[in-house]
Amino acid sequence: MTQASALKQRDILVTSALPYANGPIHLGHLLEYIQTDIWVRYQKLRGQNCHYVCADDAHGTAIMLRAEREGITSEALIARINQEHQQDFSGFHIRFDNYYSTHSQENRTFSEYIYRQLQENGHIATRKITQSFDPEKNMFLADRFIKGTCPKCKTEDQYGDNCEACGATYTPAELISPRSAVSGATPIEKESEHYFFRLPEFSDFLKQWTRSGTLQPQVANKLAEWLDAGLQEWDISRDAPYFGFEIPDAPGKYFYVWLDAPIGYLASFKNLCDREGIDFDHFWNADSTAEVYHFIGKDIINFHALFWPAMLHSAGFRTPTAVYAHGFVTVNGKKMSKSRGTFIMARTYLDHLDPEYLRYYFAAKLTGSVDDMDLNLEDFALRVNADLVGKVVNIASRCAGFITKKFDGRLGSVTEAEKLAAFVSAGDEIAQFYETREFGRAMRRIMELADVANQYVNDEQPWVVAKEDGGEEKLQAICTNALNMFYLLMTYLAPVLPKTAEASEEFLRAALDWNNRNQRLENHEINRFKPLMSRVDMKQIETMLEASKDEMLAATGATPAKPGDSAPAHEPVAEEIEFGDFAKVDLRVAEIVKAEHVEGADKLLRLTLNIGEDQRNVFAGIKSAYSPEQLQGRLTVMVANLKPRKMKFGMSEGMVLAAGPGGKDIFILSPDSGATPGMRIM
Repeated sequence: MTQASALKQRDILVTSALPYANGPIHLGHLLEYIQTDIWVRYQKLRGQNCHYVCADDAHGTAIMLRAEREGITSEALIARINQEHQQDFSGFHIRFDNYYSTHSQENRTFSEYIYRQLQENGHIATRKITQSFDPEKNMFLADRFIKGTCPKCKTEDQYGDNCEACGATYTPAELISPRSAVSGATPIEKESEHYFFRLPEFSDFLKQWTRSGTLQPQVANKLAEWLDAGLQEWDISRDAPYFGFEIPDAPGKYFYVWLDAPIGYLASFKNLCDREGIDFDHFWNADSTAEVYHFIGKDIINFHALFWPAMLHSAGFRTPTAVYAHGFVTVNGKKMSKSRGTFIMARTYLDHLDPEYLRYYFAAKLTGSVDDMDLNLEDFALRVNADLVGKVVNIASRCAGFITKKFDGRLGSVTEAEKLAAFVSAGDEIAQFYETREFGRAMRRIMELADVANQYVNDEQPWVVAKEDGGEEKLQAICTNALNMFYLLMTYLAPVLPKTAEASEEFLRAALDWNNRNQRLENHEINRFKPLMSRVDMKQIETMLEASKDEMLAATGATPAKPGDSAPAHEPVAEEIEFGDFAKVDLRVAEIVKAEHVEGADKLLRLTLNIGEDQRNVFAGIKSAYSPEQLQGRLTVMVANLKPRKMKFGMSEGMVLAAGPGGKDIFILSPDSGATPGMRIM
């Protein structure tokens, strides 16, 4: 009996959040789809009956308006975007069993069915609300489609619900000189009847469901705050004109995009079921024994862990087995930036780099929590080169040539049974890491095994044995042992590196079978080794970033400087920030109570600063301009609300500001400036 047949096969349905059909896929999106694809590939590799479906989220005002600007129908726009999305996902080896669209007959049918069930169960309410209305476009305006002058700080061109300059929140009616972002007309107030889902009636159910193990603890704790504060009824309707599904028996009223978006999971799966003869009800009946998992970003958890399970529960469907949320992607420690070229589109990446580099890097940093992830591009190159090229592929490249040249491509017998048994046994631990989405821990364990394999090759030195008289049998055994270790490593990496795994299967002439991984490759022919992966060159990354910048310039209509254009005499201005970003900075006058040298640091001084209510310890790179004796008693300006940073020499609790060209010419305030410690500067 094989390990596969000894295990009861699981029936699993997996979804990722639906990308909006209004733009291309970028690296921030890809984290989720790569994470999901790895988990699904692992389940399929273990022999589970696992289906992975997704779709484009294809409804809403934004899509309708974009199609209008382009002079095409909304249907034509979403069809084009759908094709582009599928090409990008395919480029990153993300393998859906079905990729569909929410603008489908299946989705209309399910949306209307669920709505009628909610209505029959008394969970739909109607009432009139007053909204802003564009008299020229003859349409109601969401807050983001209204702009004007902030009533608090008087900054112009702000959205209808909050000011990006001062952070104030308000209603569109409070804006000064409001205008429609669609037509430029002055909005008027108009009354309209809307339909609401009575979410508060599900509070008790949701309190139990969110604490039943369906969510990560951090997510459940956050939702508990909302549940304790009291839920509000959810507006599920929008007025015409709107691109979406019309609500039954309500002419001119449409389902809000977030009602039919998650229903798209049902629709995409039903489309797959009808095509391949799968039992839809087995997965979605209220008493289903199958498993359903949603992978999503943490920004849409309220829709998936409050509205969605409540709707399913009322309509008589099962609720998800679990909803797994992940954090956001930053690049080089900062938000993805168009000006720095780090707002990288999927297609731009694919034009310059191997998709499996990114799949591995994301896997190496992913955990089962909702923490944000930083894509540090230098670390990205180093880790891929060190782990995949320098460790894993290196094992095969060091040994395969001897088998081909000296043994006609035939492996011998394994002589390191105990070592291989340890590799096989490690598969159980790695499997548990995959199952719990602790991919980073899985990658670390795999690389530990790769270190063992490389150390074995180093110790046995097949290149030396190959030159010894009568060393053929030993040489064949060494390479056979090492290539069996490589076989197991690639089996464990197959969910992350599907194309390299396929190439490895062709090279080894053997399937990577996790459940039967204890079978050895002995007295077995292999093919000639071909390079499986090349090293990442930082020049490739730099070229990609430049291409990303150029694309953003083209998208915004800006013109890059040409060679020979006159350059400014000063340094180029850094990326622009909004006033609201600057307003967050708390600048305070600080008295330097004490200044000291820092042992082992050439430029740093340790400053003890008095800012009125307390004292702070700060490291400042001003040693070239001041001795500690010169600083005591002087005043300076510090960023008081900067997050403390652990440095090699200790914790720095802020940042000192100084002016000047640098070197010895750095200046801070003098003691007779008239300022007092703790004084705010704004």
